[in-house]
Amino acid sequence: MAKDGTARGGARPGSGRKPKALSEKIEAGNPGGRQLTVLEFPDEADLKGADMPAPKEYMKAKQKTGKDLCAEEVFRDTWKWLKERGCEKVVNTQLIEQYAMMVSRWIQCEECISEYGFLAKHPTTGNAIASPYVAMSQQYMKQVNQTWYQIFQIVKENCTVDYNGASPQDDVMERLLRARKGQI
Repeated sequence: MAKDGTARGGARPGSGRKPKALSEKIEAGNPGGRQLTVLEFPDEADLKGADMPAPKEYMKAKQKTGKDLCAEEVFRDTWKWLKERGCEKVVNTQLIEQYAMMVSRWIQCEECISEYGFLAKHPTTGNAIASPYVAMSQQYMKQVNQTWYQIFQIVKENCTVDYNGASPQDDVMERLLRARKGQI
């Protein structure tokens, strides 16, 4: 409450206690007392024939440089990773598509930096300036990380067991290095 009697301000976005993972709630004996929604991991005998949704056409498009966009591969890897954890139904497909596109655009920017360098020529003065690909790459990497944290938070909150292992996000740098060698 402000001095003039008005209620301004309030909680800031992202402040406060972070939600516990489902596995932590189960381990603690469900201290909140609410009914926990537990996703069941598919057993070998209970597997169903649900397939991955087909990647959209824009994720497969040829680029101006003539190279293929690797978004489809990132989408498939991420979907497969989610399916192994039984969380493919709780993560929105559009979020996975956005993640895949951002990773592929980041890789494109990094390839351009490798090809053209860190400096560019100013269009009017002709002086050296910082390459615009560097700033674009940083922005895409920031978006990639934010989107991955959203996906991973959903997985963390819905898995009944702790997960500590390789993820598609760990493979992003490997994918970049393969793209530079032309192995994608």
